[in-house]
Amino acid sequence: MIKSITISGVKHAPDEQTKKYVMKKIGNLDRFLPRHARKSATAEVKLKEVNRDHGNKYEAEVILRVPDKRITAKDSTVNILAAIDIVELKLANQLRKYKDSHSVHLGKKRGVLSRFKRSYAREAI
Repeated sequence: MIKSITISGVKHAPDEQTKKYVMKKIGNLDRFLPRHARKSATAEVKLKEVNRDHGNKYEAEVILRVPDKRITAKDSTVNILAAIDIVELKLANQLRKYKDSHSVHLGKKRGVLSRFKRSYAREAI
């Protein structure tokens, strides 16, 4: 669970239900982080009430600070809770890429040379 989550509203005061929902959704994103980044991860959530031509009334923006990177996601919809869900999915995809690039053992092909040695040894016999 991400411990440091700051929730602020611009032209919109988030109620307790919205704050609890944000803490639940954004707090559970730590499972996509590498272990070294879990303790120092912080999140800043900005909830805005906007008037757009398309009818979108609410905008959610999340800035997630992890070591060596700042990950952001923003979306606007008619419902503030739906905007938080969409932002959560966007952040989850970005965090998966972050974890793949910052974990030493993931994403590398191991044993390529050893497979070559084994196949060459079989053909040499």
